[in-house]
Amino acid sequence: MPIDAAKALAAEPRSGELSWTAKDVQLYHLGVGAGVPATDPDELRYTLESRLHVLPSFATVAGAGSPGVISGLSMPGIDVDLAKVLHGGQSLTLHRPLPVEGRATATARIAAVYDKGKAAVLVARTEVADADGPLWTNDAQIFVRGEGGWGGDRGPSTRPEPPVGEPDRVVERPVREDQALLYRLSGDFNPLHADPEFAKVAGFERPILHGLCTYGITLKAVVDTLLGGDVARVRAYGTRFAGVVYPGETLRIRMWRQDSPAAVRVAVTVVERDDAPALADTLVEHS
Repeated sequence: MPIDAAKALAAEPRSGELSWTAKDVQLYHLGVGAGVPATDPDELRYTLESRLHVLPSFATVAGAGSPGVISGLSMPGIDVDLAKVLHGGQSLTLHRPLPVEGRATATARIAAVYDKGKAAVLVARTEVADADGPLWTNDAQIFVRGEGGWGGDRGPSTRPEPPVGEPDRVVERPVREDQALLYRLSGDFNPLHADPEFAKVAGFERPILHGLCTYGITLKAVVDTLLGGDVARVRAYGTRFAGVVYPGETLRIRMWRQDSPAAVRVAVTVVERDDAPALADTLVEHS
């Protein structure tokens, strides 16, 4: 079996150094659609170094990569075909606001392995700290088609109830034709997002947008519309990747305020495909 759950869970955590600069932050922000309109003062907080703040979802690529997914697939006990891999979900906990430039230590391990029958789900956890203490914790849920069925733990089966009533805000965000090509420059070079032939082997009609790009676009929309543009208010952010997005499509982002605890429930769909789901079970916790 390509996945040895016991070996993966028992493996020693791997640690490595991360560093990033304002340029990395700006590139990431452009990769999730910032800078439109280019001279808008609110957008300049994402693009101009003298005003720069950091969208918390930058944590998923800090250090030039997609550390939860890529490092998770290289852990002991895991040997899978990349064409069978999908990013199933992502959760992020912020311990304090991200600095514009930084150097930190990332410690990665497999926190759980679930047997879903026709697939396996790996939970790759990355904890990041700098000289001042913990910065963030990332959990990537990695879905591996065809690798289940060994009789292991099926994992959590409960899902939150969908939001009720009319959303408090609805915004639409167009995805550029070259969005995946721009986003991948932040470090996730999976050919699924750029190579048409690889995408066909993986079962898609053409390259798809990174799930984490949709993740970033969505968080920016929530921050800009319901959190007063204040990235420091975000405490945690989690989602399940419910469907694919193709570059050139339009995201419809519905938001519902939640008072206790303070949070925003979010649903993201694709306008051009009759509101086909893109992100589900999405929650942004905030101060």
